[in-house]
Amino acid sequence: MAKRNSLITVTCPCCQAELHIDPETAAVIRHVEHVKPPTFADLESAVQKQKGEASRREEAFKKSVESHKVHQDVLSKKFDEMLKLAKENPDEPPPRRDIDFD
Repeated sequence: MAKRNSLITVTCPCCQAELHIDPETAAVIRHVEHVKPPTFADLESAVQKQKGEASRREEAFKKSVESHKVHQDVLSKKFDEMLKLAKENPDEPPPRRDIDFD
């Protein structure tokens, strides 16, 4: 029986590395890592992106704080309106709650 020197080449689905496997021993003979493209072309663009992210986070935080302040006012106005309606119509039963529907 003639000995085959051919190796099986397989691409790893996880890391896209190239594996050369000996079929007789079922062992990896050679491993070639996948060349990853650089994330940024230069350092300056990476720095600019980081600065932009910081300002975006700060803006989102300020927006959240403002909406929280307004939320308290909205709840207060809703409560006052419901209290006024309850005082105007004392004979009317209170609105049904979710738990009352069961």
